[in-house]
Order: sequence, then structure tokens, then C-alpha cells
Amino acid sequence: MTRIGIINPNSTSSMTTAIGAAAFRAAHKTTEIIAMQNDRGPASIEGAVDGARAVPGLLDCIERAERSGAMDAYIIACFDDTGLDAARMLTRKPVIGIGEAAARIAAMISRRFTIITTLPVSIPVLEDNLVRYGLASVGTVRASGIPVLGLEADPSAALSTIGEGIRDALRVDRSGAIVLGCAGMADMAQQLSDLHSLPVVEGVSAAVRLAELLTSLGLQPRATPHGATLHCSHDVGPR
Repeated sequence: MTRIGIINPNSTSSMTTAIGAAAFRAAHKTTEIIAMQNDRGPASIEGAVDGARAVPGLLDCIERAERSGAMDAYIIACFDDTGLDAARMLTRKPVIGIGEAAARIAAMISRRFTIITTLPVSIPVLEDNLVRYGLASVGTVRASGIPVLGLEADPSAALSTIGEGIRDALRVDRSGAIVLGCAGMADMAQQLSDLHSLPVVEGVSAAVRLAELLTSLGLQPRATPHGATLHCSHDVGPR
């Protein structure tokens, strides 16, 4: 059995539950999903400042899990890939950011893709990540204007607004695939794909499948463990 720890870098419990459920649905029946929450993180992560504030507690989640020796892989469930490079230095297990996972898969199925994120403050972070991943020439980032916590406050309105962004991406960006740029959008992917007749990639599912692949291949990155000592709660996920 493969055990994947999926970490919500923010401190909103309802998002942790939703992320764990989305990961459970995507996982193979022999994969165990353990949802973890950064209780010292901001309520949501929107832009570079929130991301920086989330990193110490996020790293502590991984360090604590490493001491238990229970995980085969980790997923950082923030589309900004918050703390990803540092997290990979704490463990020899695969660590996957949902942003990188979704963007790389979108690039495999379309010559151009558009990321639809939450607020405009997140655009620079995601554009910089595309440069780092070598995907800036094929990926565009658009903001829906919906705050992260607004996604679960009014899902119907969010679905409609994101749909408008998809229509703009098709008309202006000429994209052949859409990437949902927030873990809180995971449940919308199939409906949006059906409504707009194009592939819609969400990062939680993409990261789970990639984590399963890497662990099944037995590939372990090299890292030098070191870390922080802040509080982190572990919320046992749906499985």
C-alpha cells in the first residue's frame, strides 16, 4: 500500500477536508491518503506574502511526518507550489506541488493552456513558476477575481465566473486546455470540461497520480534533511 501525505498549507479546515476528499477520489484503491493541515498558516494563500507566511508550518508538517516514517510521498496542495523547493530538501520521498503537476500534464495534451486562478495578486507567483518549469511559452495565467475562500462560499457563482474566464482563454489565448489554479476548484473540473468541451486539469488529481507513479517506479530524490519545529495538526483523510 502507498501512503501519500497531502498537505493543505493554509489553516482552513473545510479546505483540508475537501482536498483530502478530492485526493481520495483520484487515488488508486491501494493508496492511502492522509490529509494534513498547517494550523500556523494563513486562512488562505493569495500571493507571495501569504505563501511566505505558510512555509514554516508547512515544512514542520513534513518534518513531523518524516519522524514517523509513515509516508511514501507528499503533495503540497497549494497551486502556488508554496515551499516546494525547501520541502524537497527535507525528505528523500517524492514531493509534488499541485501547480507543477497540473501545468506539466496540460502541456502534454495541448500546445497552449491557460491557468485560471483566484485573485490577480497570485498571477506573478504563477507566472514565475511557469518560467521555472520551462512552460512560460505555452502557459498563460488569468485571474477569476474570486478569493480562495469565496470558492466554497458560493460554488455556483464561482463556476459561472470561471466559465467566463474559460471563454476568454479560448477566444484570446487560443488555449486547448484549462488548468484550475487553486486546490479549492478541484470539484469543478469535470463539470467545466463538460460545459466547455475541452480538457480541464486540476492539480490535486494530477499530483496524486504522479505521486503514485513515482513511488511505483521506486524513484527517490536525494536530499539533506533539516527543518523547523512549529505546530502542525494531522487530519486523517477519507481513507
